[in-house]
Amino acid sequence: MRKREKIVDVLRSTEVGREVFVEGWVRTKRGNKSVNFIALNDGSTVKNVQVVAECTNFDEELLKNITTGASIAVEGTLVESPASGQSVEIQANNITVYGTCDSTYPLQKKGHTLEFLREIAHLRPRTNTFGAVFRIRHAMAFAIHKFFNDHGFFYWHTPLITASDAEGAGAMFSVSTLDKENPPLGEDGKVDYNEDFFGRHTNLTVSGQLEGELGAMALGQIYTFGPTFRAENSNTPRHLAEFWMIEPEMAFMDIEDNMDLAEEFLKYLVQYALDNCADDLAFLEKMYDNELTERLRFVVSNDFVRLDYTEGIRILMESGVKFDYPVSWGLDLQSEHERYLVEQHFKRPVILTGYPKEIKAFYMKQNDDGKTVRAMDVLFPKIGEIIGGSEREADYNKLLTRMNEMGVPAEAMSWYLDTRKFGSAPHSGFGLGFERLILFITGMANIRDVIPFPRTPKNAEF
Repeated sequence: MRKREKIVDVLRSTEVGREVFVEGWVRTKRGNKSVNFIALNDGSTVKNVQVVAECTNFDEELLKNITTGASIAVEGTLVESPASGQSVEIQANNITVYGTCDSTYPLQKKGHTLEFLREIAHLRPRTNTFGAVFRIRHAMAFAIHKFFNDHGFFYWHTPLITASDAEGAGAMFSVSTLDKENPPLGEDGKVDYNEDFFGRHTNLTVSGQLEGELGAMALGQIYTFGPTFRAENSNTPRHLAEFWMIEPEMAFMDIEDNMDLAEEFLKYLVQYALDNCADDLAFLEKMYDNELTERLRFVVSNDFVRLDYTEGIRILMESGVKFDYPVSWGLDLQSEHERYLVEQHFKRPVILTGYPKEIKAFYMKQNDDGKTVRAMDVLFPKIGEIIGGSEREADYNKLLTRMNEMGVPAEAMSWYLDTRKFGSAPHSGFGLGFERLILFITGMANIRDVIPFPRTPKNAEF
């Protein structure tokens, strides 16, 4: 059999008159007793190629089996298309049906709600919407690796199973091989994890940051890119229980360097999408978000505002806007506050710094005022925070004191403290939630629609 050509390449071809061989799934079939028009898609592009089948050239039973969802192979001649919206089509010479598809196939030619498509996540990648989203997801993953590789970073693999809680939040999934019905108990009546597989209580990781810092303090610049897990009962359009994180950590870089890198990184990713995902972005803009391209270009073309948290609170309090959540110094900002600063006040992306230490993690470098830390959050239009990071506390005594204040067990974290005992150095890093990035790039409204198989409270289907 001849080698298959991808439909994306066929549609770009200008060599009319040549023979082509394509394979894919039927999106639609229409026609009359004389001719059938088959829209074929193989996942390589949001666009279908039109296959023209003269009925006299094909067995009637074969044509009956070419229904929406069927898998077929087509050999034919590439010809100029008289139809609008496409420059070429395929005049079919031979068609093979690989797999038939009956009328129970749920993706018939009609509109489907995103809620319904979540119920059939095993099939939704065959729709135009999810084909576009997942091709963009791939492109962004590739661009992330390319950016860091080109900037001299090393890809660092951190454990998914860990005994530490990087965020100190406690919302973690336990990992255990103990008998759930009759676990071994200690003298205190509590579960004895000494008998467990790892000899201690372990969980799925909420972040690779702490182990990432270890890599940075040896290799200079590293990044992690992998799944993380949060056992938060947050059933919102912005939260997942399993999601992917990108976490660079850099030795010898302070908060200013950290902000510079975050801005360069985000602009690079957005520009990469504009340059390499044009067809998919155009489809999503037409169907879901008519301001999508404008918003992407807005991020690339504007310098990010760098704003102290205290000044941000003042702006919000003097805005005259009645927010759903209160605004005062010492409180964390909500999405509505973040979006006001970006969309209404500055009309540019914002990097907010100098947060109160009481609302931030133990590892952030403390400022001389004793009240704030060198944290940074990058705020984007429509979604609010997209990156969170900080300069890390490099002073052993300050870090140990803060850990004690926040109840972080110093003995169990001795390996982390060692990096401040043995050749400590200034270092910084940040975290980018991959799905938050994909939400912004695609213009989708619900985070469940930018990951193939979402994991949310009471939902672990497929």
